[in-house]
Amino acid sequence: MPSLALAQGNAGSWPTRPVRVISPYGAGGSNDISARIVCEELGRRLGQQFIVENKPGAGTRLGNEMVARATPDGYTLLFAAAPFAIVESLYGKLSYDPRKDFKPISLAVVAPIFLVVNAASPFKTVADLVAHGKANPQGLTFASPGAGSGPHLAGELFFREAKVKGLTVHFRGDATAYTELLAGRVDATLTAITSALPHVQSGKLRVLAVASDARSPVYAEAPTMAEQGFPGVVGYGWFGMMAPAGTPDAVVGKVNAEMKAILEDAGVRQKMLAMGLQAQGSSPAEFAAFIGKETTKWAAVVKAADIKGE
Repeated sequence: MPSLALAQGNAGSWPTRPVRVISPYGAGGSNDISARIVCEELGRRLGQQFIVENKPGAGTRLGNEMVARATPDGYTLLFAAAPFAIVESLYGKLSYDPRKDFKPISLAVVAPIFLVVNAASPFKTVADLVAHGKANPQGLTFASPGAGSGPHLAGELFFREAKVKGLTVHFRGDATAYTELLAGRVDATLTAITSALPHVQSGKLRVLAVASDARSPVYAEAPTMAEQGFPGVVGYGWFGMMAPAGTPDAVVGKVNAEMKAILEDAGVRQKMLAMGLQAQGSSPAEFAAFIGKETTKWAAVVKAADIKGE
């Protein structure tokens, strides 16, 4: 195993061989596909292959741990996902330290979450939905693609901010959640818009809002939660590049600079939008601050709703 001194000494010429980029999900999902888009461009720009290696399992913890334990020489990176900031709250003590074992490089993608209802329902605005929940002794029922997922936590945040009783029903993925929503057995769901769009376009589902700071180019027709009186309801998926702690600053700076150029490229941005994703870069410091805020925010939601990781 190369020493840290050797890794630091070679930082200026890095990369001189292929770089592994760990995706903590299986092949074909949005993390994997967006990682491949970014890595193809990194390889073209830096003259070495950036090879995406899928390491799914344990709510992204397996992939995270692999990178945390890797030699910090710049040849193993992580295309981290939103659960990175949540798993400690859900599962307790981890085999790695999310704060000490990683070096953030750049945010890459955000995936807006949209509030969607059955188009046959009477809900035309978020206020309509909340009023229904307050008038109903059982409150609101939301479909979720899985316990502890981003949509689940965003739903719990919505219940808290709207001061309405809510029950989240968990399914295995978006498809089953949509089946229940289309059948009228739940009131709403929070979801990435791409998989919902066919139902929206066919007139079967209605988008009430997006849980973002600003309207999303992914589906600009949707007003923000803030526009409808709920500014505290902000939640989204995200992906970004990280390295093991101790990776040379020169390597981090080189990857960050190239990712900034890649994520500003019109062709790359359009590819991301087609998947319901927004390309969005950052500095390493901005990404570290972002992860810190996400960790604190969702820890409070997990605790308040007494959510346990499965």
